[in-house]
Amino acid sequence: MTHFMQAIHGGVRLATVAMALAASSPAVHAQQPPPAAIASAKELIKFTGATTLFSPLIVGVIEQAKNLYLQQDPSLARDLNEIGANLRTEMAPRFSQLTDEVARIYATRFTDQEIKDILAFYKSPAGQKMLSEQPKVVESSMKFAQDWSNKLSDEVVVKMRDELKKKGHAL
Repeated sequence: MTHFMQAIHGGVRLATVAMALAASSPAVHAQQPPPAAIASAKELIKFTGATTLFSPLIVGVIEQAKNLYLQQDPSLARDLNEIGANLRTEMAPRFSQLTDEVARIYATRFTDQEIKDILAFYKSPAGQKMLSEQPKVVESSMKFAQDWSNKLSDEVVVKMRDELKKKGHAL
């Protein structure tokens, strides 16, 4: 699976989280959900593989910083590779901050029982199928949407040109 498809796969699973982040108010952020709900949310996140979207973040940040220095002085490559490897190891434990926050967000939006019900669904045959088929559905949907929007764009450009010509514009 390509990095792009992994991001889409994880992104679809995290759609609920993204919507919660976008729609949540400061009061929701201040809420402290019960520890049981957070524990259930962590299990849900782990079971569904929802953190795959975030997995490349630490490495990406380190590579971005490394590239910044490489642009200034390419001779730093060897040292930056060593430093980057050390930082990946040093920063890896911080990944738990992301999973903890995502779990907290789930736990502020869903009760412990609702999270357990969602987890039960994902553990069911239908839920398992959804987890395995969802990336394929998203990939096919994205391809269709891209093709569809390209055709629509062609149609809109032609109609705009025709309307501009009717208004006397020479194109």
